[in-house]
Amino acid sequence: MRPIQIVLDTNVLYTGLRSRRGASFKLLKHLETGQFELNLSVSLVLEYEEVLIRKEPTLNFTPEEIGKLLDYLCRIANLHEVHFLWRPILNDPKDDMILDLAVRAKCQYIVTFNTRDFSGVNQFGIKAISAKEFLKSIEVI
Repeated sequence: MRPIQIVLDTNVLYTGLRSRRGASFKLLKHLETGQFELNLSVSLVLEYEEVLIRKEPTLNFTPEEIGKLLDYLCRIANLHEVHFLWRPILNDPKDDMILDLAVRAKCQYIVTFNTRDFSGVNQFGIKAISAKEFLKSIEVI
């Protein structure tokens, strides 16, 4: 059976890197367990990079370490080229970018803190869910 497919919203990645407590960090620790697979696109990696570099003073990572982390994520994730756009579906174009990737990757979940921002993704068979809810669904918590 194919593992669960997810896309991580940038806020979950940032929070997981900022603090070793909480569901976001725990989710990041489980990236290579095989219980689920991360999906990325060039545009999402660029957003990750922009946000993490901008917020670098609040993280315990140097810009070089952030680059190595992003390289690591690209190595372990399923990488996708997104050639279609479902826009506009959501209020924020950056959220639409995540939805586009989730549809292309046939993801079951978008893991985010802003589930309300992803209202309507269920029409694509995708559920917007918090990191804590996702970990419960795969019986990690």
